[in-house]
Amino acid sequence: MEKEPEQIRAHIGVLNLEKRKYPRFKVDLPVEYYPAETSSTHGARVLNASEGGLLLYIAEELEIGQRVRLKVSFYLGPEWTTFEATAEVTWMDIHLGKDWGDYRTGVRFVDVSPENLGKLKEFLRSLSE
Repeated sequence: MEKEPEQIRAHIGVLNLEKRKYPRFKVDLPVEYYPAETSSTHGARVLNASEGGLLLYIAEELEIGQRVRLKVSFYLGPEWTTFEATAEVTWMDIHLGKDWGDYRTGVRFVDVSPENLGKLKEFLRSLSE
C-alpha cells in the first residue's frame, strides 16, 4: 500500500542529525580561564565537552575569535586532575540576560599538548561507559 503524498511530507524534518566531528558529553565542571595575553584568571563552568571544544557559562562577554587559556578540573580514576589548553571563542549568547551576567560561550581547542588531550579523551571515554 503506497502512502499518500501528505503522509510522506508529514515526516520530513523529523530526523535531525548533528554534523559534529566529536560527540558532546554533558558535564558540570569548574574551569579557570584567562585571555591568552593576560594572567588574570576568572572562574566559570563547563556544561558540555568534546575532544574539539567546550560549552562554557561565564560572567563576562568575550569577543568572537578571542583566545583564552583554560584549566579544567575533573575526577579521573582515583584522583582529581586538570586539563589545560588554549581555545578560541567561536560563538557567544546571553543565556539568562545581561543583568544575570550569564554568557553561554562556545570555544574550540587550538593548542593542546598530547598529554592533556590524552587526559581529556580518557575522561570523556569514562563518561560513555
